[in-house]
Amino acid sequence: MNLSIHSLRIFLAVVETGSFSAAARRLYMSQPSVSAQVRSLETSLSAHLLDRGPGGAKLTPAGEVLARHARSIFAVMDKVDADVAAAQGIQDLKLSIAGTTTLGSYLLPRALSRFLAQNQGLRTELRVGNTEAVADWLINREISLAICAGEVDFEQLEAKVIFDDALVLVAGRASPLAGRDLVPADLEGQRFLLREIGSSTRFDQDQALEEWKLTDAEQWTIWSSEAARECVRAGLGLALISEHVVAPDLRSGELVRLKISPGPRRRAVSLVRMAGQVLTPVEQSFVEMLQRMHAWP
Repeated sequence: MNLSIHSLRIFLAVVETGSFSAAARRLYMSQPSVSAQVRSLETSLSAHLLDRGPGGAKLTPAGEVLARHARSIFAVMDKVDADVAAAQGIQDLKLSIAGTTTLGSYLLPRALSRFLAQNQGLRTELRVGNTEAVADWLINREISLAICAGEVDFEQLEAKVIFDDALVLVAGRASPLAGRDLVPADLEGQRFLLREIGSSTRFDQDQALEEWKLTDAEQWTIWSSEAARECVRAGLGLALISEHVVAPDLRSGELVRLKISPGPRRRAVSLVRMAGQVLTPVEQSFVEMLQRMHAWP
């Protein structure tokens, strides 16, 4: 038996995404290369690991055994990395973290500033992306921790709510809707500026439009919170957006917050990591700081 760590990672990517094509996209590989690596594992083990069908790739009994052991192998490897770093006295030198777009841009810089004040010399990698991108980074072990808005529904990940965030409906300062007590019917005929599919904010926006019975309203897709804010300022439409993104514009009067009943729901902000992951001392310290915050800094 000759098992390759590289092949095991590819095999787990197929298991976790549910298909060879999805694993190839996640790993930036061609689908034939992914298939070849899985066949190599099957040849090495003299076992059939995955059933391929229209519904995707399903584990065989032998594949379930290998997937279980592969996860254990990678958990041990993570522990080895942490223990070796600790033995060299460098466990507190790096923190790799990501955030969904709003949190990564507006929350994490403040949280990191607070943390670095007490942890000098720390090397930090901060990534920002939508929910799907952040989940991929965690599952591929490119980062250790993430802060995500809304629900994170991946069985490989565990999420713990640490506080919440409010979405507000905003318009340009010249909007005729400003200063009125609105009901959803008042928003008919308006254009809504929505985030891209895969963003946690987009999920919340779609949910609000459904609750307001405005799913047939004109919708534009805008690929960042900052761009959505600028489009609202330019009078291109309305946006349902985090209160923290537009706070300076609301204070300056560039944007106005529309009062609508029922209002949009608040959403959870969660700390996310791989299930069962062993944290380094610096990661554990950062987690403890976040858990003590209770509210957006």
